[in-house]
Amino acid sequence: MIGRRERDGALVVQTAYLGNVLLTTPLLSLLASRYGLVDVVAQPVSAQVLDGHPAVKEVIAYDKRGADRGLRGLQRVARHLASIRHERVYLPDRSWRAAMLAVTARIPERIGFAESPAATLYSDRVQRPGHGHETARIAALAGVPAGAPLPPLSLGLTDEDAAAAEAWLANRGVVGHFVAVAPGSVWGARRWPHFPKLAATIERPVVVIGGPADAALAVDVVAAAPERTWNSAGEVGPRVAAALVARALALVSNDSAAIHLATAVGTPVVALFGPTVPSFGFGPLGPLDVVLGRDDLLCRPCAQPGPAVCPLDHHRCLQELPVTTVADALASVLRRVEERRAIHPGN
Repeated sequence: MIGRRERDGALVVQTAYLGNVLLTTPLLSLLASRYGLVDVVAQPVSAQVLDGHPAVKEVIAYDKRGADRGLRGLQRVARHLASIRHERVYLPDRSWRAAMLAVTARIPERIGFAESPAATLYSDRVQRPGHGHETARIAALAGVPAGAPLPPLSLGLTDEDAAAAEAWLANRGVVGHFVAVAPGSVWGARRWPHFPKLAATIERPVVVIGGPADAALAVDVVAAAPERTWNSAGEVGPRVAAALVARALALVSNDSAAIHLATAVGTPVVALFGPTVPSFGFGPLGPLDVVLGRDDLLCRPCAQPGPAVCPLDHHRCLQELPVTTVADALASVLRRVEERRAIHPGN
């Protein structure tokens, strides 16, 4: 039809938590190699992280719990998507809301997982693999077979992001190599309670990573070793936080988005798993990463994604994960990082 815009390439809707969005970045890279730069619908914090990603053309912020809550918000975002006229949409977000967004935007090809609650609204249904890492399961939407190589997790941090991180460190007098720690998690039962004790054992500078909701946890960590611990939680945006993680020798983190930030920037992780386990598909992927957890508890794992509080009211999976075990694992990772740097000084 004359005067009517041709349909655009691919859209990805992923309005789950930041960690899920980071695990979707290999799919973004795959689709960009097929169709050109893709558009992405994500929550505002995730939209900040994806802004400037090398596979992404436009990030459409969808504040589904705030300004875009309810039917009116969904319709507003759908109208914007309809004006772009995408040919196809990929739906790693398995919610009814995501599917309704695609239908309301009148996108003809809607590719999602067959077992999703809203699968009846998809034009193409893909079997979600029952095993493997979540990055591979998401990539199955693009027809990638199990075991096939994938693009890495990626952020596309800019020189400005790196400069902001360097300025933050310089303004606080953080000198030399440091360790990052991420004591927070959206899910309460995933939080290891001994980060303050760990910080007291680390003889290097420590930088606490997290969002505004983690500020109180960060205060406790800083108080345990105030002479060499600094808090960035809630002080910097997610891209600068990622740039800080990129500068760290290693990260110690609960099962949270921070693990995937570290994977995306190539920083080794000591990952602490309590109610969840890496076999759920959300573990770290780096060659120097270490995963710790209590494998001797019959009640573990208890849930995915993880409860707010321990269902048995004892939280032994993390309460009884000793500080010495975590400190020893961190020391081992740091030794291997130093050995690698001695062999490859530029890395």
